[in-house]
This record gives sequence, C-alpha cells and structure tokens, in this order.
Amino acid sequence: MTVSHHRLNLSAGIASVTVALVLVGAKFWAFGQTGSLAVAAALADSALDLMMSLGGLAAIAYAAKPADADHAFGHNAAEDLAALAQSLIIIASAGVIGGAAILRLVAGNSPMPAQESKGIAVMVVSILLTGALVWWQRRVARLTGNRVVAADSLHYVGDLVPNVGALLALVASARFGLGQVDSIVALGAAGMLIIGAVRIGRAAWHALMDRQADPSTLAGIERVVADFPGVLGYHDLKPRQSGSRLFVNLHIELDGTQTLDEAHSIGAALRRAILADYPQADVLIHKDPHGVTPHPNDPQKEDPS
Repeated sequence: MTVSHHRLNLSAGIASVTVALVLVGAKFWAFGQTGSLAVAAALADSALDLMMSLGGLAAIAYAAKPADADHAFGHNAAEDLAALAQSLIIIASAGVIGGAAILRLVAGNSPMPAQESKGIAVMVVSILLTGALVWWQRRVARLTGNRVVAADSLHYVGDLVPNVGALLALVASARFGLGQVDSIVALGAAGMLIIGAVRIGRAAWHALMDRQADPSTLAGIERVVADFPGVLGYHDLKPRQSGSRLFVNLHIELDGTQTLDEAHSIGAALRRAILADYPQADVLIHKDPHGVTPHPNDPQKEDPS
C-alpha cells in the first residue's frame, strides 16, 4: 500500500467517524425534542455507525502495521470480535425500539411526535451528510481498492433508508396528524437493524471460527491458479477471512525437473497475480513436483483438484 493510498483511506475513516459523531449528537437532540420512535431508530442506527466507523478507522490504521512476534498473522481478528459485539448491541437496541413500537400499535394511542419541524430539519441534514460521506468513501475505494472503506460505504448507503423513513414519519405527523406512521416506520427500521446485525454477526463468527472464505472468493482464486503458466495442478487451496484480511494457503504442482530458481519464479509470479485481484491478501504457496505420490507415513491427506 502506498503512502498516498494510506492517507486517502485514513481520510475516509476520519470522515466516517466525524459524520457519525455529528449525527449521533443531532439525532439525540432531535429525539429529545420530538419523542419520535422513528428518530430513535435512526439514532440507534447512527450509534452503530459510530462504533463501526471507529472500528473501521482502527482497522485502516493497523493495516500499515506489520505483524509482530506475538501476532505472526497480524491483529485482524480484533475487527471480527468488535463486529460480533456490535451485532449483539444492535439486536438489543432494535428489540427495545421494536417492542415499544408494537406496544404503541396494540394500544392504539400512539402519542404524536412534538416539534416535528426540528426533527425534520435534523433528518434532512442527516441525509445530506450521509450522501456526501458515501460519495467520498466510494471515490476513495475506487482509487485505493480498500475493502474496509468500501464496506463502510455500503453500510452508510443502507443507513439512508431509516433516515428517510424517520423524515417521512415526521412529515406525516406534522401535516396529516398520522401518529401511527411513526410506530410503523420504527418497527420497520428495527427489523432492518436486526437483519443487518445478524448478517454482520454471522460473518464475524465464521471468520473467528476460521471458516473458508465465501464461494465467490474461492472461485476467483481458482480461476487465477487453474490457467497460470507453469502450474500443472493445484490442491489444498484454503482461503480464510480474518477481519479485512484474506489469508490464502495453496499447494501448486510444478515440473519436478526444472531448477529451484524456475520453480520459485512461477510461485512468485502466481502470488503477484493473486494479489493483483485481492490486494489485502496474505498468500502462502507451497510447491510440489507434479505427479508425486504422497508418502504413506504422511498424516495429511491431500485431495488434488
């Protein structure tokens, strides 16, 4: 990673944290002024954004830090631990908001949000700030290829939905006196938060348990290896994700009569080809002579592809 790319990634991370912090403060004030559950749902979502943005900024900062003696594979698992904790917090927050919305709907006496104009102003500002942040994050992601920035951008695109929902709920209350819309929007936003939290938590759990990377990543690496010049076969392809880092272990089969220098050149070129498609990967390639019979005392069973 070049210094300029690292600075761009840091700028995107800092912008994300700054916007999230501003939105949390603004929505907290708006919730106090309006009492709107839809605004409360948007506030919970922004609080999640702040935690995720802080985690993303830490991940970007650590990306330039090499592995140390105690952590030979880096510190990427911290991202997954944080994501798992965040997902549990999101589910709890969404459950509280959704439960309050259901109680209001069942009771049939949803209180009307107060001072809707203040809440509307805050939500309009939130939508504009979020849109500007997404634009900058996508620009940085295109220039640097950083997956953390790209993922954070995708998350903020999803945040536009509860913000727009809260805005509609406040407008419906202010202009048409439809107090129930607030509870309905809050319930829908809570459902979206739970779905997103389960997805984030499941991905983090799989990463912590060293589950194989997703099928599209596996297929993409296989496409690079299968037709690579000099590679006569491959086996034991084991990609796994840890935080924003992809670890790839691979055995390739080469012509056993060639020199060590020639074999090394093929392996090094293949590694560069994989990194071209997956810049955040850590690639380890073992070289075997093509057609060699595994030793009967070798406890590791290899399944050639």
